[in-house]
Amino acid sequence: MKKLLGLLLAMTLMQAAYSQQADRFRYQMDLGFVAPKHGGIGAMVHIEPQILVMDNLAVGLRMGATGMAKDITYYEIPDDYDGELSANLSVSGTTNYYFNYGKGKVAPYIGAGFGYYALSNVDVDDDDLEDIENLEAAFAWAPMVRVGVELQKFRIGAEYNFVPSSNLQNIEGDIIGQATNEYFAFTLGFFVGGGRWGNKH
Repeated sequence: MKKLLGLLLAMTLMQAAYSQQADRFRYQMDLGFVAPKHGGIGAMVHIEPQILVMDNLAVGLRMGATGMAKDITYYEIPDDYDGELSANLSVSGTTNYYFNYGKGKVAPYIGAGFGYYALSNVDVDDDDLEDIENLEAAFAWAPMVRVGVELQKFRIGAEYNFVPSSNLQNIEGDIIGQATNEYFAFTLGFFVGGGRWGNKH
């Protein structure tokens, strides 16, 4: 009987150790491929500390950087430029809701966020790249939505950032067009802390 009780206790502790728990901190990192709204390609990296306010609800602060080469709209088509670059830095408050509480190691989730984006868009050719640091950035508030799934400590997700359009500059800082900053991203990442997903009961 004592052996049976000991085995049951050990199994209970093991399951609790592999479950997400309220009031615990998590730290996650995501890398992603970016698709701007009107065409192009890019990459992003995000880090996001979170706290589990409930066993299946996390609140966090996402900090990230995104770089894109994309299509833009010119006010007047210049003849001496042949590339479009965009970059943004962002800080967003976020929340994630997980659907598998107590049901297994795979955790689908939906999430949303709202944050502050620092934007820089420039039209350049190869000879002008050394002057990019002289450009001014624009700033905007914007929402974000995301969905995905976590498998133990790993995560796969998709997100859409509703970043407003901003001015396109040339190397001299002159405004020559408008750049659309909305983008979709496919992300791969991991997290540490918070326990791992698993059957809690």
